Amino acid sequence: MVQLTEAYGDEGRARRLLERLRWPSGVICPHCQNAGEKRISPLAARAGSPHGVRPGVYFCGACRRQFTVTVGTILEGSHVPIAKWLLALFLLGSAKKSLSANQLHRMIGVSYKTAWFMCHRLRWAMTPPPAALPKLTGTVEVDETFVGPKGRPKTPVVALLERQGLARVKIIATVSQHNLGAALAECVSPEAIVNTDEHPGYKNPLKAWQAHRTVNHSRGEYQKPHPDGSRTSTNTAESFFALFKRAIVGAWHHISREHLPRYASEFAFRWNTRHASEGERIEKIVQCFAGKRLTYRQTTQTSCVC
Repeated sequence: MVQLTEAYGDEGRARRLLERLRWPSGVICPHCQNAGEKRISPLAARAGSPHGVRPGVYFCGACRRQFTVTVGTILEGSHVPIAKWLLALFLLGSAKKSLSANQLHRMIGVSYKTAWFMCHRLRWAMTPPPAALPKLTGTVEVDETFVGPKGRPKTPVVALLERQGLARVKIIATVSQHNLGAALAECVSPEAIVNTDEHPGYKNPLKAWQAHRTVNHSRGEYQKPHPDGSRTSTNTAESFFALFKRAIVGAWHHISREHLPRYASEFAFRWNTRHASEGERIEKIVQCFAGKRLTYRQTTQTSCVC
């Protein structure tokens, strides 16, 4: 973080870094997707002129419109300097158990309200559209947990993870055969070998999959070895939930049901990029910026303490 601040604390350098991350092969117009077929020209900034152009503005020769690197992304319309966005991106992307908006507002020097909104915009960027994700294959562990404060209705969360691979997280209304089956159909290839506990909701839906193997936690069974060297367990899914719940207890304290999908997406993204360096993870998040908008009104339709 110190190196990032020293190298890109200046707004001009921060903007140029964001441009390189968003457009690694050259500037692309976010309005018409012109990638240089017709000339894209940077407009000269005129400091001190009331009619001058601010730094970082481009003109597209195809659609004849102006744009900056933030247009068409979650940063569009934000008055927060790009340098502070990069710091927030680094902090949220590298924090294994996440961090609270209160901590972010102290670290980068913005108001709590601004930090809270920044966190949710970044989490939204980490939320890929379902069609963009491949279905899980190989051995896939599936488990569910419940999130919510004591004495109040809990929200079921289902984690679906490839062994040594990708993770998907789904928020469901109830742990029923229908809802579990829908999550499996969306996320898991029928050729996968699915490991679960003995919850009855998995039995019928998983008849359509190649194999369904279970462990009986009520009898103290957490791993079942097989002669071919494979093993049945849900330990990887439980490890994912252990990290997720530590974030709830230690950082967020409470998550409302309406915001829970974005928090879950943040953890799934970090899990899926766990082998990447911090710089590579930042680049991957920036590549998800395009086409993502989240207004403050959308995030304040319900209360959330984080």
